Amino acid sequence: MAVALLGLGAAFLAVTLREPPSGALDTDLGDVTVIEPTAPPPKPKPSPSAPVVDRRCWPMFGGDRSRALARPDIRLGVPARPSLWARGLKAYVEYPPSYCDGMLYVNTFRGDTWAIDAATGKVEWRRRSRAPKASTPAIAGAYVLVSSHDGTVTALDRRNGKTAWQVRTGAKVESSPAVVDGTAYFGATDGHLFAVDAATGKVRWAYDTGGRINSSPSLTRGRVCITTYAGSIFCLRRSDGTKVWSTYVKRDAFRYESFYASASTDGTRLYTLARSGKVVALSVDDGEVLWTREIGSLGYTTPALAADRIFVGDFRGQLRAYRKRDGKELWRSWVGGRILGSPVVVGNLVFFSTLEQKTYAARVSDGKIVWRFHLGKYSPGIATERAYYFTLNGILVAFRGKDGPKPQRVTASESETAGPGKAGSGKAGSGKAGSGKAGSGKAGSG
Repeated sequence: MAVALLGLGAAFLAVTLREPPSGALDTDLGDVTVIEPTAPPPKPKPSPSAPVVDRRCWPMFGGDRSRALARPDIRLGVPARPSLWARGLKAYVEYPPSYCDGMLYVNTFRGDTWAIDAATGKVEWRRRSRAPKASTPAIAGAYVLVSSHDGTVTALDRRNGKTAWQVRTGAKVESSPAVVDGTAYFGATDGHLFAVDAATGKVRWAYDTGGRINSSPSLTRGRVCITTYAGSIFCLRRSDGTKVWSTYVKRDAFRYESFYASASTDGTRLYTLARSGKVVALSVDDGEVLWTREIGSLGYTTPALAADRIFVGDFRGQLRAYRKRDGKELWRSWVGGRILGSPVVVGNLVFFSTLEQKTYAARVSDGKIVWRFHLGKYSPGIATERAYYFTLNGILVAFRGKDGPKPQRVTASESETAGPGKAGSGKAGSGKAGSGKAGSGKAGSG
């Protein structure tokens, strides 16, 4: 019996202490196919509302290649009631929209991709699918790139939603693509990180990390970095996929961490959150772990970055602010519920939602809750210079900011075509998006 137990113990140690995968470029890719376009990509045309749309784009998850989830220079103030318009999307939305040239692009978990006029809420086109899409579409010139659980990344024509090209992988793709200098980067659950030509879908390189990837890549200083379920963070050279460094983060003496959250970066450090609840800061130079902090519960939020701090949420309903350079906790705000989606910083406010369908805004400086709303579930949304666009549990809602520019006038005909929640009505499906006073802390019955 003792011999048997010793044997089992030895086998356990052999499994848990084995050398983790070091990763390698994959040049075979036998299960990857590419359907390339037959014509050159069209030039995108501006929206009819071009004279008043915001010039600055929010082209991918996180707002840019760093995945910082922040626009600290936009000062809209708290969202004002009633909403400008609201649009029901017929399914829940896990990741916020992207935006450019007056158009919003958003995926639903049901599988549809929508293109919606940001000024009016009018649907420009809707691409139907049965494959869930837990990601933010990425804007790449004339195309919008959509990743899907059916293992594809598809380039849709921004004018009409028609397929231009498609990459078919051998695994699910939850990763939101990042597009930089004509190349799109995304991960797949079989552990591969891909770099493909954004105009044709042709694979430029693929790297096998050896760990499941649900996260989205972040890019800085000529590198593309990705987290994995195997507890690793890889940084590769953008141009050819050569590994610069990889770091495996230990949970304890026998196990490695596991990462669902993407990494965000300020160019000096990478920040991410392990599923166990460990906040990790690493050096972009060499992958050295600079500091860690424990939040004491499950963690799935990609950290938002602004000024000297990062923001993460947990499953105990707490949003926390840490100092970037050393991880000192600056404040925490408790609202109850579970925070699964990533926070987003707009001006001096940080927005976040709970699985209990509440959305909040806290002050960046001290964490005081200054606004709340009775809808929401995952990552709340995005902002432009003129408006907030929040994905609140399957409803896309546009708010002007209390301190922002006055909203564009919407004609009666446009209002009638805005679908569920007519523009300016403050109604969103069966929930009243216009209830409660901005900044009062009231949101319907919440």
